[in-house]
Amino acid sequence: MEEIIKINQNEQGEAQVSARDLHKALNVKARFNDWITRMIEYGFTEDVDFYSFLSKTSNGGRPSVEYNLTISTAKEIAMLQRNEKGKQVRNYFIQVEERYKQLASDPSYQMALGLKASQQLLEHKDKIIAEMKPKALFADAVSASQTSILVGELAKLLKQNGIDTGANRLFTWLRDNGYLIRRKGTDYNMPTQKSMEMGLFEIKEHNHINSNGVNVTTKTPKVTGKGQQYFINKFLQAA
Repeated sequence: MEEIIKINQNEQGEAQVSARDLHKALNVKARFNDWITRMIEYGFTEDVDFYSFLSKTSNGGRPSVEYNLTISTAKEIAMLQRNEKGKQVRNYFIQVEERYKQLASDPSYQMALGLKASQQLLEHKDKIIAEMKPKALFADAVSASQTSILVGELAKLLKQNGIDTGANRLFTWLRDNGYLIRRKGTDYNMPTQKSMEMGLFEIKEHNHINSNGVNVTTKTPKVTGKGQQYFINKFLQAA
């Protein structure tokens, strides 16, 4: 049987046809969007007779609405053209239907469908596991996130969860990315205004008497529970 129009299969092994391919095969002169809208108005039901979806664009342009048709729907649309080309395409779909009826009774074909479905299930499972892995690591890492911790302790948490960093490197990263103040001075390594507004850090002050008898106040940045969640998520997602 000569292929006039490409036949696709959905995940259930059902035959479908691209409405755009059908439009081309029928040599329709009208614009595709005008034509398919007119055809659908003949009484076809979405998700039963046809399925609409947005196309993927490689250049970032606006996606277009595309349609997949069941063989039965495509055959009826071919009949609606009322010309020789429509008749030719309709006869082609009749042959396609007969071919699929024969395949449906073939045990080897059913086995192939089962294997295909199993493969798709495995791929779907792997995708779910990949998506869940960062969340699982994140949950382990922030089990004690209600307590503010030092930046060095955050570095240890990250390292325990596969992020190769240490305290010095983490301080550098926090400065370079605008979370800690990088200019030298009394505020060096203190949280930036952005960090404080986001609730990622808090500043702990400690008073003590130095060896000269002077009361000295030291400031230490500590990562809040929210900050731990934020940074661990950020590093795990980038890993």
